[in-house]
Amino acid sequence: MIKKVGVLGAGQMGSGIAHVLAVQEIEVVLFDIAEDQLAKAVAGIEKNLERQAKKGEVDSASIPAILKRIHTTKVMGDLSDCDMAIEAVTERETLKLDIFRQLDGIVKKGAILASNTSSIPITRIAAVTGRPDKVIGMHFMNPVPVMKLVEVIRGLATSDETFDATAALVAKLGKEMAVSADYPGFIVNRILIPMINEAAFALFEGVATVEDIDKAMKLGTNQPMGPLTLADFIGLDTCLAIMNVLYEGFKDTKYRPCPLLVKMVEAGYLGKKAGRGFYTY
Repeated sequence: MIKKVGVLGAGQMGSGIAHVLAVQEIEVVLFDIAEDQLAKAVAGIEKNLERQAKKGEVDSASIPAILKRIHTTKVMGDLSDCDMAIEAVTERETLKLDIFRQLDGIVKKGAILASNTSSIPITRIAAVTGRPDKVIGMHFMNPVPVMKLVEVIRGLATSDETFDATAALVAKLGKEMAVSADYPGFIVNRILIPMINEAAFALFEGVATVEDIDKAMKLGTNQPMGPLTLADFIGLDTCLAIMNVLYEGFKDTKYRPCPLLVKMVEAGYLGKKAGRGFYTY
């Protein structure tokens, strides 16, 4: 049974994962190299819990106990006695591989090592560890406390025991699980990111304005937001990174990144987080 989980990365995804774990009475060790990011994460979790309390989704009296279950650290060694570690750092393959090499030598034998990667093959990540049977993909959706889906990805060596324990955790968190084979982009991003890329091509080729592309997809296909707005929220750098993973993984020209998307990332127009993307914030 998974009672204590280490979460690596205190950004939006990592803090969201820590939030839902702590709500379900699981001890969390939240790791990040930046002290200010850890403080920001805990403050954000508290704010989100208070918002949930106003909606009746959590008991306001339970908030102090939930927060007490989240322990922050800048020392990866503090994850040594965790039953599972979930990596949720920036979508950079070299960084993730380095973290898994370190985790393999730190986290106790038998513990599960999971990645929140949105596109990088789990088999490749597992291969740098001495426990490939204990490595699995857990791709949470953003924002984690709100979104119901967790994509679970089995690497080539992932054991049934690891899969079953992960599935049980997903259920305990009140999430729905979609199981994907270990191919670039998995399910969600293999479909979603090419749609965003095609929207960028429609803009690049002068088919329509940013506003009309988003309006057409929002009202014509009943999506909650248009693809270019969504790209700004995801981060154009992240969208481009996933497109590159798809392109390199399948060697198929249909996954070629739009030149406009590449140029915008080069210019630092990364979306909402940068104050400018397809829209200005």
